[in-house]
Amino acid sequence: MDRRPLSVLAVCLFLTSALLSGCGESTTSEKSPSGPTPPSTASTTTDTPAATTSDLDSARQSWASAKENGELKGDIKIDGSSTVYPISEATAAAFKKVFPNVNTTVGKSGTGGGFKRFQTGETDVSDASRPIKDKELKACQEKGIAFIEIPVAYDGLTIVAHKDNDFLDTLTVDQLKTIFLADKAAKTWQDVNPEWPAEEIKVFAPGTDSGTFDYFKEVVAGKEGSIRSDMSTSENDDVLVNGVAGNKYGLGFFGAAYYFQNTDKLKAVNVVNPKTNQAVGPTAETIENGSYAPFSRPLFIYVNKKSIDKPQVEQFVDFYIANAAEFATQVGYVPLPTSIYESGMENFIDGNDGTHYLTEAMEKRSGPVTEIFVKENLTK
Repeated sequence: MDRRPLSVLAVCLFLTSALLSGCGESTTSEKSPSGPTPPSTASTTTDTPAATTSDLDSARQSWASAKENGELKGDIKIDGSSTVYPISEATAAAFKKVFPNVNTTVGKSGTGGGFKRFQTGETDVSDASRPIKDKELKACQEKGIAFIEIPVAYDGLTIVAHKDNDFLDTLTVDQLKTIFLADKAAKTWQDVNPEWPAEEIKVFAPGTDSGTFDYFKEVVAGKEGSIRSDMSTSENDDVLVNGVAGNKYGLGFFGAAYYFQNTDKLKAVNVVNPKTNQAVGPTAETIENGSYAPFSRPLFIYVNKKSIDKPQVEQFVDFYIANAAEFATQVGYVPLPTSIYESGMENFIDGNDGTHYLTEAMEKRSGPVTEIFVKENLTK
């Protein structure tokens, strides 16, 4: 079903002014009649022929000329990943500049916590810092929740230490295993490297409902291993930032945006790429090109298909996809290739529900988002 009739994006000036005006934990937003959206200046990889006008281009152009519309009303409920939260929060704040009478609430209970609410129909949009799991998909199917999966940005899960830590610059995956695996759980830095101080390692980590925790566990512990339990955990990344910043021998991990916002308090630890054996730090370039491995990953929103029947949600999702590259850049993440946003817009307009990250047999797909997020991989 074509969703284009109600699309229209926020003027580029609206986008910038919305971010400058600040965003709150709970934001509201509203929008005007129809229209597409303007090309985002933040988009890094453009793999769409210049001669063609895609649904994404159309949405961007339309949103660029959008005017404030006070007629659209209603609520939009979003919850989920604290990593994706800054992008959704920025989107909601800018959307409200166009539609002041739409109330958009953005929560951050973690990817897993967000999916629990989403699969019961409690929320319209679920932010996720990992693809949906098989058990979450099954729960949605059992509850009759069809959804549209939309990648919105790249992130680099960042290992951080105290700003004044003078011995820790680089870690290998094996050293991360020594620190984080339950059956190793190094107590002091000297347990990791004999040349490092015999000071206790204080670990700060996202809660187990977090997609960031899931992703980290998958990389470091695999399917069979488990992560140490004696960590200070929180679903609020600001709490983790302050925890590491307040402990000279602390160590933590979270999304790159939170590190980029706190470089005065923290230092990013380089990670040795297992394939190239090169130590690489998280930057926009290394996250996009995949050299910051194995911790580069896409971020997502999942949209309840029934919610798109609500005009305010339909407008918001169109606005989100059209401006995702812009907002991702502004809050510290990395835009995806234009082709991914185009595919997301196409799925949204055509109502193509399901996930690309699980097979029909419920086996997980892994690889670059450009290879996975294609029509033939869609599983309902």
